[in-house]
Amino acid sequence: MKTRTPEEGFSALTDDAERNRLLAEMAEESTDMISRHTPEDWRFIYASPAVTHLLGYRVEEIVGMSAYDLYHPDDVEDFRLRAPTVTYDRGLYTHTYRFRCKDGHYTWLESTSRTIRDPETNEIREILVVSRDATHRIKADKANRRLARVLESTQDLVIFVNLDHTVSHLNEAARRALRLEQTDYSSFDVARFLTERGQELLSGEGFPGARKTGHWRGEVTMCSLDGTRIPVLLELLAHRSLHGDIEYFSIVAHDLTEKKAAEEQLKQYRADIDHASRLVTMGELASSLAHELNQPLSAMVNYLRGIERRFAGHESIAWRDVDVPITRSIRTALRAGEIIHRMMDFTRKQEPVITSLELPELISDMIEFCDSVADRNQVRVVQEVPSETPLVKGDRIQLEQVLLNLIVNAIEASESTDESPKTVRVTVAPHSEDQIRVSVEDQGPGVSEADMSQLFDRFFSTKQSGLGMGLAISRSLVENLGGELWANNLPEGGASFSFTLNIAD
Repeated sequence: MKTRTPEEGFSALTDDAERNRLLAEMAEESTDMISRHTPEDWRFIYASPAVTHLLGYRVEEIVGMSAYDLYHPDDVEDFRLRAPTVTYDRGLYTHTYRFRCKDGHYTWLESTSRTIRDPETNEIREILVVSRDATHRIKADKANRRLARVLESTQDLVIFVNLDHTVSHLNEAARRALRLEQTDYSSFDVARFLTERGQELLSGEGFPGARKTGHWRGEVTMCSLDGTRIPVLLELLAHRSLHGDIEYFSIVAHDLTEKKAAEEQLKQYRADIDHASRLVTMGELASSLAHELNQPLSAMVNYLRGIERRFAGHESIAWRDVDVPITRSIRTALRAGEIIHRMMDFTRKQEPVITSLELPELISDMIEFCDSVADRNQVRVVQEVPSETPLVKGDRIQLEQVLLNLIVNAIEASESTDESPKTVRVTVAPHSEDQIRVSVEDQGPGVSEADMSQLFDRFFSTKQSGLGMGLAISRSLVENLGGELWANNLPEGGASFSFTLNIAD
Protein backbone atom coordinates (compact mmCIF):
# COMPACT_ATOMS: atom_id res chain seq x y z
CA MET A 1 0.00 0.00 0.00
CA LYS A 2 1.36 3.38 -1.00
CA THR A 3 1.73 5.85 1.86
CA ARG A 4 1.19 9.58 1.45
CA THR A 5 3.95 12.05 2.09
CA PRO A 6 3.24 14.73 4.73
CA GLU A 7 2.80 17.24 1.96
CA GLU A 8 0.24 15.00 0.18
CA GLY A 9 -1.61 14.36 3.43
CA PHE A 10 -1.84 18.05 4.20
CA SER A 11 -3.11 18.75 0.67
CA ALA A 12 -5.84 16.09 1.02
CA LEU A 13 -6.95 17.50 4.33
CA THR A 14 -7.08 20.95 2.79
CA ASP A 15 -9.19 19.67 -0.14
CA ASP A 16 -11.61 17.88 2.23
CA ALA A 17 -11.96 20.99 4.36
CA GLU A 18 -12.67 23.13 1.31
CA ARG A 19 -15.19 20.65 -0.04
CA ASN A 20 -16.95 20.49 3.34
CA ARG A 21 -16.98 24.28 3.51
CA LEU A 22 -18.55 24.49 0.07
CA LEU A 23 -21.12 21.82 0.93
CA ALA A 24 -22.00 23.67 4.13
CA GLU A 25 -22.48 26.89 2.20
CA MET A 26 -24.71 25.10 -0.32
CA ALA A 27 -26.78 23.63 2.51
CA GLU A 28 -27.15 27.04 4.12
CA GLU A 29 -28.27 28.69 0.86
CA SER A 30 -30.42 25.88 -0.59
CA THR A 31 -34.21 26.25 -0.72
CA ASP A 32 -34.38 22.50 -0.05
CA MET A 33 -34.18 21.54 3.61
CA ILE A 34 -31.13 19.43 4.44
CA SER A 35 -31.36 17.60 7.73
CA ARG A 36 -29.56 14.92 9.75
CA HIS A 37 -31.40 12.48 12.02
CA THR A 38 -30.70 9.83 14.65
CA PRO A 39 -31.38 6.31 13.31
CA GLU A 40 -33.70 5.15 16.10
CA ASP A 41 -36.32 7.84 16.52
CA TRP A 42 -35.39 10.17 13.67
CA ARG A 43 -34.61 13.13 15.92
CA PHE A 44 -33.22 16.19 14.19
CA ILE A 45 -29.46 16.53 14.73
CA TYR A 46 -29.17 19.32 12.19
CA ALA A 47 -31.48 21.29 9.89
CA SER A 48 -30.53 23.85 7.26
CA PRO A 49 -32.09 27.35 7.38
CA ALA A 50 -34.64 26.30 4.73
CA VAL A 51 -36.58 24.64 7.59
CA THR A 52 -37.95 28.07 8.49
CA HIS A 53 -39.32 28.60 4.98
CA LEU A 54 -40.76 25.10 4.69
CA LEU A 55 -42.05 24.41 8.23
CA GLY A 56 -41.95 27.72 10.11
CA TYR A 57 -39.51 26.45 12.79
CA ARG A 58 -36.19 28.09 13.59
CA VAL A 59 -33.20 25.78 13.38
CA GLU A 60 -32.68 25.72 17.16
CA GLU A 61 -36.40 24.91 17.70
CA ILE A 62 -36.51 21.82 15.54
CA VAL A 63 -33.19 20.27 16.58
CA GLY A 64 -33.99 17.50 19.06
CA MET A 65 -37.57 16.97 17.79
CA SER A 66 -38.52 13.58 16.33
CA ALA A 67 -39.69 13.51 12.73
CA TYR A 68 -42.24 10.88 13.76
CA ASP A 69 -43.98 13.51 15.90
CA LEU A 70 -44.43 15.75 12.85
CA TYR A 71 -45.64 13.16 10.36
CA HIS A 72 -49.33 13.12 9.51
CA PRO A 73 -50.78 10.09 11.32
CA ASP A 74 -51.85 8.51 8.03
CA ASP A 75 -48.35 8.82 6.56
CA VAL A 76 -46.03 7.72 9.37
CA GLU A 77 -46.99 4.06 9.05
CA ASP A 78 -46.49 4.22 5.27
CA PHE A 79 -42.87 5.18 5.88
CA ARG A 80 -42.25 2.58 8.56
CA LEU A 81 -43.78 -0.18 6.43
CA ARG A 82 -42.21 1.08 3.17
CA ALA A 83 -45.61 1.52 1.49
CA PRO A 84 -45.91 2.24 -2.29
CA THR A 85 -45.43 5.94 -1.52
CA VAL A 86 -41.82 5.07 -0.55
CA THR A 87 -39.40 4.16 -3.35
CA TYR A 88 -35.85 2.80 -3.12
CA ASP A 89 -33.09 3.25 -5.68
CA ARG A 90 -29.36 2.56 -5.19
CA GLY A 91 -29.31 3.22 -1.49
CA LEU A 92 -31.67 6.23 -1.60
CA TYR A 93 -35.18 6.26 -0.20
CA THR A 94 -37.70 8.75 -1.67
CA HIS A 95 -40.88 9.38 0.28
CA THR A 96 -43.81 11.77 -0.29
CA TYR A 97 -45.73 12.62 2.87
CA ARG A 98 -47.45 15.32 4.94
CA PHE A 99 -45.45 17.11 7.62
CA ARG A 100 -46.86 19.35 10.34
CA CYS A 101 -45.73 22.96 10.27
CA LYS A 102 -45.23 25.12 13.35
CA ASP A 103 -48.66 26.76 12.89
CA GLY A 104 -50.35 23.33 12.90
CA HIS A 105 -51.24 22.91 9.23
CA TYR A 106 -49.75 20.13 7.12
CA THR A 107 -47.65 20.62 4.03
CA TRP A 108 -46.56 18.05 1.45
CA LEU A 109 -42.83 17.22 1.38
CA GLU A 110 -40.82 14.94 -0.84
CA SER A 111 -37.71 13.65 0.93
CA THR A 112 -34.75 11.67 -0.30
CA SER A 113 -32.75 10.00 2.48
CA ARG A 114 -29.72 7.79 2.87
CA THR A 115 -28.01 6.18 5.83
CA ILE A 116 -24.53 7.15 7.00
CA ARG A 117 -22.74 4.10 8.44
CA ASP A 118 -19.64 3.62 10.56
CA PRO A 119 -16.95 2.37 8.18
CA GLU A 120 -15.59 -0.05 10.79
CA THR A 121 -18.76 -1.45 12.44
CA ASN A 122 -21.20 -0.77 9.55
CA GLU A 123 -23.72 0.45 12.10
CA ILE A 124 -25.99 3.34 11.16
CA ARG A 125 -24.63 6.53 12.68
CA GLU A 126 -27.19 8.97 11.26
CA ILE A 127 -29.58 9.55 8.38
CA LEU A 128 -29.08 12.37 5.88
CA VAL A 129 -32.27 13.79 4.33
CA VAL A 130 -32.96 16.34 1.58
CA SER A 131 -36.59 17.60 1.61
CA ARG A 132 -38.42 19.87 -0.78
CA ASP A 133 -41.94 21.34 -0.99
CA ALA A 134 -44.17 19.01 -3.08
CA THR A 135 -47.48 20.79 -2.49
CA HIS A 136 -47.90 22.10 -6.02
CA ARG A 137 -46.96 18.75 -7.57
CA ILE A 138 -49.30 16.81 -5.30
CA LYS A 139 -52.15 19.21 -6.05
CA ALA A 140 -51.41 18.93 -9.77
CA ASP A 141 -51.31 15.13 -9.51
CA LYS A 142 -54.63 15.11 -7.68
CA ALA A 143 -56.16 17.43 -10.27
CA ASN A 144 -54.86 15.20 -13.05
CA ARG A 145 -56.30 12.12 -11.36
CA ARG A 146 -59.66 13.85 -10.97
CA LEU A 147 -59.58 14.85 -14.62
CA ALA A 148 -58.65 11.30 -15.58
CA ARG A 149 -61.62 9.95 -13.61
CA VAL A 150 -63.93 12.46 -15.26
CA LEU A 151 -62.41 11.59 -18.63
CA GLU A 152 -63.09 7.90 -18.16
CA SER A 153 -66.57 8.34 -16.67
CA THR A 154 -67.98 10.84 -19.18
CA GLN A 155 -70.31 9.51 -21.85
CA ASP A 156 -68.76 11.79 -24.48
CA LEU A 157 -66.22 10.22 -26.80
CA VAL A 158 -62.76 11.65 -25.97
CA ILE A 159 -59.85 11.03 -28.34
CA PHE A 160 -56.28 12.29 -27.99
CA VAL A 161 -54.55 12.77 -31.33
CA ASN A 162 -50.83 13.15 -32.11
CA LEU A 163 -49.50 15.82 -34.46
CA ASP A 164 -49.46 13.25 -37.29
CA HIS A 165 -53.20 12.68 -36.63
CA THR A 166 -52.69 9.18 -35.19
CA VAL A 167 -54.67 8.23 -32.08
CA SER A 168 -52.74 8.17 -28.79
CA HIS A 169 -55.55 7.53 -26.30
CA LEU A 170 -59.30 6.91 -26.17
CA ASN A 171 -61.51 7.08 -23.11
CA GLU A 172 -63.80 4.19 -22.21
CA ALA A 173 -66.85 5.69 -23.95
CA ALA A 174 -64.89 6.09 -27.20
CA ARG A 175 -63.42 2.57 -26.98
CA ARG A 176 -66.88 1.15 -26.42
CA ALA A 177 -68.66 3.20 -29.11
CA LEU A 178 -65.95 2.57 -31.73
CA ARG A 179 -65.74 -1.17 -30.86
CA LEU A 180 -62.08 -0.98 -29.82
CA GLU A 181 -62.18 -2.73 -26.41
CA GLN A 182 -59.94 -5.56 -27.62
CA THR A 183 -58.03 -3.70 -30.35
CA ASP A 184 -54.64 -1.95 -30.36
CA TYR A 185 -55.55 1.42 -31.86
CA SER A 186 -52.22 3.20 -31.26
CA SER A 187 -51.30 3.24 -34.96
CA PHE A 188 -54.76 4.19 -36.28
CA ASP A 189 -55.27 7.50 -38.05
CA VAL A 190 -58.24 9.42 -36.59
CA ALA A 191 -59.68 9.61 -40.12
CA ARG A 192 -60.35 5.86 -39.86
CA PHE A 193 -63.24 6.64 -37.51
CA LEU A 194 -64.93 9.22 -39.76
CA THR A 195 -67.08 9.05 -42.86
CA GLU A 196 -65.64 10.45 -46.07
CA ARG A 197 -67.51 13.71 -45.51
CA GLY A 198 -66.25 13.85 -41.93
CA GLN A 199 -62.67 13.35 -43.08
CA GLU A 200 -63.03 16.24 -45.53
CA LEU A 201 -64.43 18.53 -42.82
CA LEU A 202 -61.74 17.64 -40.29
CA SER A 203 -58.82 17.95 -42.70
CA GLY A 204 -60.19 20.96 -44.58
CA GLU A 205 -61.65 22.96 -41.67
CA GLY A 206 -61.10 21.21 -38.35
CA PHE A 207 -57.33 20.92 -37.98
CA PRO A 208 -56.57 24.23 -39.75
CA GLY A 209 -59.16 26.00 -37.57
CA ALA A 210 -57.82 24.42 -34.36
CA ARG A 211 -54.24 25.36 -35.28
CA LYS A 212 -55.32 28.95 -35.88
CA THR A 213 -57.79 29.63 -33.05
CA GLY A 214 -57.23 26.71 -30.68
CA HIS A 215 -60.56 25.00 -31.31
CA TRP A 216 -63.09 24.00 -33.96
CA ARG A 217 -66.63 22.66 -33.70
CA GLY A 218 -68.88 20.93 -36.21
CA GLU A 219 -71.32 18.09 -36.75
CA VAL A 220 -69.83 14.98 -38.38
CA THR A 221 -70.59 11.28 -38.56
CA MET A 222 -68.17 8.82 -36.96
CA CYS A 223 -67.87 5.12 -37.83
CA SER A 224 -67.00 2.23 -35.53
CA LEU A 225 -64.90 -0.73 -36.64
CA ASP A 226 -68.06 -2.73 -37.39
CA GLY A 227 -69.46 0.07 -39.59
CA THR A 228 -71.98 1.56 -37.14
CA ARG A 229 -72.54 5.23 -37.96
CA ILE A 230 -72.60 7.67 -35.03
CA PRO A 231 -73.71 11.29 -35.60
CA VAL A 232 -71.75 13.54 -33.21
CA LEU A 233 -71.20 17.17 -32.32
CA LEU A 234 -67.40 17.23 -32.45
CA GLU A 235 -65.08 19.75 -30.78
CA LEU A 236 -61.43 19.70 -31.77
CA LEU A 237 -58.94 21.36 -29.40
CA ALA A 238 -55.26 22.18 -29.94
CA HIS A 239 -53.06 21.89 -26.83
CA ARG A 240 -49.91 24.03 -26.72
CA SER A 241 -46.71 23.92 -24.69
CA LEU A 242 -45.41 26.81 -22.58
CA HIS A 243 -43.45 27.90 -25.66
CA GLY A 244 -46.62 28.09 -27.77
CA ASP A 245 -45.97 25.03 -29.93
CA ILE A 246 -48.87 22.61 -30.48
CA GLU A 247 -48.09 19.37 -28.62
CA TYR A 248 -51.22 17.36 -29.42
CA PHE A 249 -54.94 17.60 -30.24
CA SER A 250 -57.97 16.32 -28.38
CA ILE A 251 -61.43 15.52 -29.71
CA VAL A 252 -64.58 15.62 -27.60
CA ALA A 253 -67.49 14.11 -29.51
CA HIS A 254 -71.04 14.25 -28.11
CA ASP A 255 -73.19 11.41 -29.44
CA LEU A 256 -76.24 12.86 -31.22
CA THR A 257 -77.89 9.51 -32.03
CA GLU A 258 -80.77 9.96 -29.59
CA LYS A 259 -81.15 13.64 -30.49
CA LYS A 260 -81.30 12.85 -34.21
CA ALA A 261 -83.82 10.07 -33.57
CA ALA A 262 -85.96 12.47 -31.52
CA GLU A 263 -85.73 15.11 -34.26
CA GLU A 264 -86.77 12.56 -36.85
CA GLN A 265 -89.66 11.46 -34.64
CA LEU A 266 -90.73 15.09 -34.17
CA LYS A 267 -90.46 15.65 -37.92
CA GLN A 268 -92.67 12.62 -38.52
CA TYR A 269 -95.12 13.84 -35.88
CA ARG A 270 -95.33 17.25 -37.52
CA ALA A 271 -95.81 15.63 -40.91
CA ASP A 272 -98.67 13.54 -39.49
CA ILE A 273 -100.26 16.65 -37.93
CA ASP A 274 -99.90 18.56 -41.19
CA HIS A 275 -101.47 15.70 -43.09
CA ALA A 276 -104.32 15.51 -40.58
CA SER A 277 -104.84 19.24 -40.93
CA ARG A 278 -105.16 18.91 -44.70
CA LEU A 279 -107.73 16.16 -44.23
CA VAL A 280 -109.65 18.33 -41.76
CA THR A 281 -109.51 21.26 -44.17
CA MET A 282 -110.78 19.03 -46.94
CA GLY A 283 -113.55 17.81 -44.65
CA GLU A 284 -114.58 21.39 -44.02
CA LEU A 285 -114.74 21.91 -47.80
CA ALA A 286 -116.56 18.64 -48.44
CA SER A 287 -120.01 20.12 -49.04
CA SER A 288 -118.64 22.76 -51.40
CA LEU A 289 -116.56 20.20 -53.26
CA ALA A 290 -119.57 17.92 -53.54
CA HIS A 291 -121.46 20.82 -55.12
CA GLU A 292 -118.53 21.53 -57.44
CA LEU A 293 -118.40 17.90 -58.54
CA ASN A 294 -122.16 17.69 -58.86
CA GLN A 295 -122.19 20.36 -61.61
CA PRO A 296 -120.03 18.48 -64.16
CA LEU A 297 -121.66 15.17 -63.29
CA SER A 298 -125.15 16.64 -63.78
CA ALA A 299 -124.02 18.21 -67.05
CA MET A 300 -122.76 14.84 -68.35
CA VAL A 301 -126.04 13.17 -67.36
CA ASN A 302 -127.99 15.89 -69.20
CA TYR A 303 -125.84 15.55 -72.34
CA LEU A 304 -126.25 11.76 -72.40
CA ARG A 305 -130.00 11.90 -71.66
CA GLY A 306 -130.39 14.39 -74.48
CA ILE A 307 -128.74 11.92 -76.86
CA GLU A 308 -130.97 9.17 -75.50
CA ARG A 309 -134.18 11.19 -76.03
CA ARG A 310 -133.20 12.44 -79.45
CA PHE A 311 -132.09 9.14 -80.94
CA ALA A 312 -134.34 6.66 -79.12
CA GLY A 313 -135.78 4.24 -81.66
CA HIS A 314 -133.27 5.21 -84.43
CA GLU A 315 -131.44 2.24 -85.87
CA SER A 316 -128.53 4.33 -87.08
CA ILE A 317 -127.16 7.80 -86.37
CA ALA A 318 -124.41 9.94 -87.85
CA TRP A 319 -121.35 11.09 -85.84
CA ARG A 320 -122.12 14.72 -86.54
CA ASP A 321 -125.37 14.29 -84.65
CA VAL A 322 -123.63 13.23 -81.41
CA ASP A 323 -120.27 15.00 -81.84
CA VAL A 324 -121.10 18.06 -79.73
CA PRO A 325 -122.80 16.41 -76.74
CA ILE A 326 -120.17 13.66 -76.49
CA THR A 327 -117.25 16.13 -76.78
CA ARG A 328 -118.84 18.27 -74.07
CA SER A 329 -119.37 15.19 -71.91
CA ILE A 330 -115.68 14.26 -72.27
CA ARG A 331 -114.56 17.80 -71.44
CA THR A 332 -116.87 17.89 -68.44
CA ALA A 333 -115.63 14.48 -67.21
CA LEU A 334 -112.04 15.69 -67.48
CA ARG A 335 -112.95 18.75 -65.41
CA ALA A 336 -114.43 16.53 -62.70
CA GLY A 337 -111.29 14.38 -62.85
CA GLU A 338 -109.10 17.44 -62.36
CA ILE A 339 -111.07 18.40 -59.28
CA ILE A 340 -110.67 14.90 -57.82
CA HIS A 341 -106.99 14.79 -58.79
CA ARG A 342 -106.38 18.12 -57.03
CA MET A 343 -108.12 16.83 -53.91
CA MET A 344 -105.97 13.67 -53.94
CA ASP A 345 -102.75 15.65 -54.38
CA PHE A 346 -103.64 17.96 -51.54
CA THR A 347 -104.51 15.18 -49.09
CA ARG A 348 -101.68 12.83 -50.13
CA LYS A 349 -99.10 12.15 -47.39
CA GLN A 350 -95.61 12.69 -48.76
CA GLU A 351 -92.20 14.14 -47.90
CA PRO A 352 -91.70 17.86 -48.64
CA VAL A 353 -90.03 18.58 -51.98
CA ILE A 354 -88.43 22.04 -52.09
CA THR A 355 -88.45 23.43 -55.63
CA SER A 356 -88.74 26.74 -57.44
CA LEU A 357 -92.42 27.66 -57.76
CA GLU A 358 -94.41 30.20 -59.80
CA LEU A 359 -96.42 32.09 -57.19
CA PRO A 360 -99.06 33.60 -59.54
CA GLU A 361 -100.03 30.15 -60.85
CA LEU A 362 -100.18 28.71 -57.34
CA ILE A 363 -102.41 31.53 -56.07
CA SER A 364 -104.73 31.25 -59.10
CA ASP A 365 -105.15 27.51 -58.56
CA MET A 366 -106.04 27.98 -54.89
CA ILE A 367 -108.51 30.79 -55.64
CA GLU A 368 -110.19 28.60 -58.26
CA PHE A 369 -110.21 25.73 -55.77
CA CYS A 370 -112.13 27.93 -53.31
CA ASP A 371 -114.66 29.23 -55.87
CA SER A 372 -117.56 27.18 -54.55
CA VAL A 373 -116.86 28.22 -50.93
CA ALA A 374 -116.70 31.87 -52.01
CA ASP A 375 -119.99 31.58 -53.95
CA ARG A 376 -121.75 30.00 -51.01
CA ASN A 377 -120.60 32.83 -48.71
CA GLN A 378 -121.26 35.55 -51.32
CA VAL A 379 -117.60 36.59 -51.31
CA ARG A 380 -115.50 37.61 -54.27
CA VAL A 381 -111.79 36.58 -54.24
CA VAL A 382 -109.41 38.68 -56.33
CA GLN A 383 -105.65 38.63 -56.74
CA GLU A 384 -103.16 41.43 -57.31
CA VAL A 385 -99.95 39.74 -58.42
CA PRO A 386 -97.27 41.56 -60.48
CA SER A 387 -96.55 39.91 -63.80
CA GLU A 388 -92.78 39.94 -63.10
CA THR A 389 -93.04 38.10 -59.79
CA PRO A 390 -89.84 36.04 -59.26
CA LEU A 391 -89.85 32.32 -58.50
CA VAL A 392 -89.99 31.36 -54.83
CA LYS A 393 -88.56 28.39 -52.91
CA GLY A 394 -91.00 26.00 -51.28
CA ASP A 395 -92.94 22.74 -51.30
CA ARG A 396 -96.03 23.03 -53.51
CA ILE A 397 -98.37 21.02 -51.27
CA GLN A 398 -97.28 22.91 -48.14
CA LEU A 399 -97.75 26.32 -49.78
CA GLU A 400 -101.14 25.22 -51.10
CA GLN A 401 -102.07 24.29 -47.53
CA VAL A 402 -101.00 27.70 -46.20
CA LEU A 403 -102.85 29.59 -48.95
CA LEU A 404 -105.95 27.41 -48.64
CA ASN A 405 -106.11 27.96 -44.86
CA LEU A 406 -105.72 31.72 -45.18
CA ILE A 407 -108.14 32.11 -48.14
CA VAL A 408 -110.86 29.93 -46.58
CA ASN A 409 -110.50 31.79 -43.26
CA ALA A 410 -110.76 35.12 -45.08
CA ILE A 411 -113.84 33.98 -47.04
CA GLU A 412 -115.59 32.77 -43.88
CA ALA A 413 -114.66 35.98 -42.01
CA SER A 414 -116.07 38.07 -44.90
CA GLU A 415 -119.34 36.13 -45.23
CA SER A 416 -121.99 38.46 -46.65
CA THR A 417 -125.65 38.37 -45.74
CA ASP A 418 -126.78 41.18 -48.04
CA GLU A 419 -126.86 41.42 -51.81
CA SER A 420 -123.51 43.25 -52.15
CA PRO A 421 -120.69 40.69 -52.05
CA LYS A 422 -117.60 41.36 -49.98
CA THR A 423 -114.08 40.98 -51.29
CA VAL A 424 -111.06 38.92 -50.22
CA ARG A 425 -107.86 40.27 -51.73
CA VAL A 426 -104.66 38.24 -52.28
CA THR A 427 -101.65 40.47 -52.98
CA VAL A 428 -97.97 39.90 -53.69
CA ALA A 429 -95.27 42.52 -53.15
CA PRO A 430 -91.51 42.67 -52.52
CA HIS A 431 -90.60 42.37 -48.82
CA SER A 432 -86.79 42.59 -48.97
CA GLU A 433 -83.99 41.92 -51.42
CA ASP A 434 -84.37 38.17 -51.05
CA GLN A 435 -88.00 37.74 -49.94
CA ILE A 436 -91.53 38.13 -51.32
CA ARG A 437 -94.56 39.00 -49.16
CA VAL A 438 -97.97 37.41 -49.75
CA SER A 439 -100.98 38.97 -48.01
CA VAL A 440 -104.58 37.76 -47.73
CA GLU A 441 -106.92 40.60 -46.73
CA ASP A 442 -110.55 40.13 -45.71
CA GLN A 443 -113.51 42.45 -45.02
CA GLY A 444 -114.56 40.75 -41.82
CA PRO A 445 -114.80 42.15 -38.27
CA GLY A 446 -111.03 41.94 -37.68
CA VAL A 447 -109.21 40.23 -34.79
CA SER A 448 -109.80 41.39 -31.21
CA GLU A 449 -106.82 42.52 -29.15
CA ALA A 450 -107.32 39.60 -26.73
CA ASP A 451 -107.30 37.04 -29.56
CA MET A 452 -104.35 38.55 -31.44
CA SER A 453 -101.74 37.35 -28.91
CA GLN A 454 -102.84 33.70 -29.12
CA LEU A 455 -104.01 33.59 -32.71
CA PHE A 456 -101.25 31.19 -33.80
CA ASP A 457 -101.35 28.94 -30.74
CA ARG A 458 -102.27 25.32 -31.35
CA PHE A 459 -105.87 24.44 -30.48
CA PHE A 460 -106.93 28.09 -30.29
CA SER A 461 -109.72 29.05 -32.67
CA THR A 462 -112.11 31.95 -33.08
CA LYS A 463 -114.53 29.61 -34.90
CA GLN A 464 -117.11 27.68 -32.92
CA SER A 465 -116.37 24.48 -34.84
CA GLY A 466 -112.68 25.13 -35.49
CA LEU A 467 -109.90 22.81 -34.29
CA GLY A 468 -107.38 25.62 -33.86
CA MET A 469 -104.68 23.90 -35.93
CA GLY A 470 -104.79 25.68 -39.30
CA LEU A 471 -102.95 28.90 -38.41
CA ALA A 472 -100.49 27.14 -36.08
CA ILE A 473 -99.53 24.66 -38.79
CA SER A 474 -99.42 27.38 -41.45
CA ARG A 475 -96.95 29.39 -39.36
CA SER A 476 -94.83 26.27 -38.78
CA LEU A 477 -94.76 25.48 -42.50
CA VAL A 478 -93.79 29.05 -43.42
CA GLU A 479 -91.04 29.17 -40.77
CA ASN A 480 -89.63 25.84 -41.99
CA LEU A 481 -89.20 27.51 -45.38
CA GLY A 482 -87.30 30.44 -43.81
CA GLY A 483 -90.20 32.90 -43.74
CA GLU A 484 -92.58 34.49 -41.23
CA LEU A 485 -96.37 34.58 -40.84
CA TRP A 486 -98.15 37.35 -38.97
CA ALA A 487 -101.53 39.09 -38.70
CA ASN A 488 -102.71 42.66 -38.26
CA ASN A 489 -105.97 44.57 -38.48
CA LEU A 490 -106.57 46.91 -41.43
CA PRO A 491 -107.40 50.59 -40.83
CA GLU A 492 -110.45 50.35 -43.09
CA GLY A 493 -111.72 47.24 -41.31
CA GLY A 494 -110.99 43.57 -41.68
CA ALA A 495 -107.75 41.69 -41.08
CA SER A 496 -104.65 40.92 -43.10
CA PHE A 497 -102.59 37.73 -42.82
CA SER A 498 -99.16 38.05 -44.42
CA PHE A 499 -96.26 35.65 -44.89
CA THR A 500 -92.85 35.86 -46.51
CA LEU A 501 -91.12 33.41 -48.88
CA ASN A 502 -87.51 33.25 -49.99
CA ILE A 503 -86.83 34.12 -53.61
CA ALA A 504 -85.34 31.20 -55.55
CA ASP A 505 -81.67 31.50 -56.49
